[in-house]
Amino acid sequence: MLEAKCLKKSVVPSTLIDNPSPGSIQCTRLALHVSEDPFCFVYIASGPHIYKLQINLGDSSVSKGKDSLLIPEHTEIVASSLLNRCPHRSEIQSIVLAEVESHGHLMLGSVDSYGHLIVSKLDAFGQDVDRLTYSVLPHDNGIGEGSWSGLCFCPNQWSMAAVARSFCKTIDIFDQDIHLRTLRPLWYPTSLNFLQDVVNGSQGSTFAITEGSQLTLWDLRMKENGGCVHRICGIPGDILYDVCSSSAGNIAVGGTDRTVTIYDPRRWSALARLVHCSKYEITRLAFSAIDPDYIYVQGVDYEVFCGKWQDKSKVLSFRGDSNWLGFSKCADKDVLAGWCDSGSVFVAEVA
Repeated sequence: MLEAKCLKKSVVPSTLIDNPSPGSIQCTRLALHVSEDPFCFVYIASGPHIYKLQINLGDSSVSKGKDSLLIPEHTEIVASSLLNRCPHRSEIQSIVLAEVESHGHLMLGSVDSYGHLIVSKLDAFGQDVDRLTYSVLPHDNGIGEGSWSGLCFCPNQWSMAAVARSFCKTIDIFDQDIHLRTLRPLWYPTSLNFLQDVVNGSQGSTFAITEGSQLTLWDLRMKENGGCVHRICGIPGDILYDVCSSSAGNIAVGGTDRTVTIYDPRRWSALARLVHCSKYEITRLAFSAIDPDYIYVQGVDYEVFCGKWQDKSKVLSFRGDSNWLGFSKCADKDVLAGWCDSGSVFVAEVA
């Protein structure tokens, strides 16, 4: 059984960010990293800038309120700064942190509303490593209308990244600053995720995309159908906003229908459906790194909860104090962070 270890609430200094930019409904403008010390580094994007916050987690008692909601404990932000290595010219839509275990450093990637990708190499404490930074412009050089853009790194090959551009209906695959391939979904892509488990005999070559009301699986080795190898159509008009995969290979999607659906990619059958588990639209999902039978669900109604999807039971939940501007979970730990438009940052650790 998963239990909350701590829930911290901090406030971003108004001298750092006075009025955060609104962004899109997808809460993809936050990334976090937990060091060996009891510190959590939270990266948030507002406008064309990225800011770094250092929050002390530590040990604390967890108290619950009405309906077993976790009550956050107030803590101060230890340090905050503006990153100067991400010179975007438009609003940043997505930021992602990829941890390279063999080298002990991090790769921070950011993409703005026109698809401009910038990747920087950081150490475990968020500092520059040899000032290594590269940027990639889209093929049209960002000409046209801006929209939500998504980013994800390959889990076992940090140099490979996929950039999704919603309005242009394109998915660009890069190996560092080398363009490898462009995939063209039928609808506007809303999220993308490299599959972490072995699918069709390979790892790192397949990934899932939510486009409109459809979930599609793509294989970079395939040429037929543009690389699309499977397509699951949902109810027309119900937009899927997020897709995630677990270490066991299962895939979860959620969106405007307020339902989380778990798929088995070997048979492409629905293992479970958490119908109307959220009060409003679901915009972020993440499987637990401790036990893949648990999943974290974040909705537009400020609430975040963790539940066991097999028996559809809720384990823990907490709420933000306003709309989420960014929300993310550590890839290898059950540490979650969310940033609200009121300036509050919530960090939860589950054990």
